[in-house]
Amino acid sequence: MYVIKVKGVAKIPDYVQLRDDSFTLLAYFRVDRPDKSLDKIGLGDKAAQIMQLVNELPFGQIKKIEF
Repeated sequence: MYVIKVKGVAKIPDYVQLRDDSFTLLAYFRVDRPDKSLDKIGLGDKAAQIMQLVNELPFGQIKKIEF
């Protein structure tokens, strides 16, 4: 799975994209509101780990993660 942190502009907030190995979009959520999106794809129990990684990740970079 891949994590991408996207910087928002003007009124558009910062977002996070989670993509699978085929780069298909699994989840797209605001950095400050990840709960429902992670629960939908079955990663609610990993939310703390994912958000820690997201907070450390610079904008525009792609990071591969394994769960």
